[in-house]
Amino acid sequence: MNQKMLLLFSHKLTNNQKIDVEKNLNIYNFLYLPEDLQKIWSQVPAELTKEELQEFLKPIKNWIKEHYIKNDVVLAQGDFGATYIIVEFCKSVNIKTYYSTNRRVAQENHEGNKVHVSHIFEHVMFREF
Repeated sequence: MNQKMLLLFSHKLTNNQKIDVEKNLNIYNFLYLPEDLQKIWSQVPAELTKEELQEFLKPIKNWIKEHYIKNDVVLAQGDFGATYIIVEFCKSVNIKTYYSTNRRVAQENHEGNKVHVSHIFEHVMFREF
């Protein structure tokens, strides 16, 4: 089976994420959004109403419909409202949708009176919505 994962995601999958998908979901093919749709997904305007957001996401929904083949799955992760709308859409047409769970590791560096904090996100697993 040439099942694939359609990626609605703000960055490229890490090696650990690819390994996880291959091992646990038996998926080896990945389809990223084209550049124009990636801009839509990555830059959702905060001022949109729910109705406007539905309209804004129509090109993303159309892309899913155009590229989805039976048994494919979608990885949806991004703006909370946009993700919710896409998950609702996918569920309405029986498409399994996943998101990545992560462990956040904080690192602190002290320089005199200053403290620099950075967070590293480590992939744990993919969880179905």
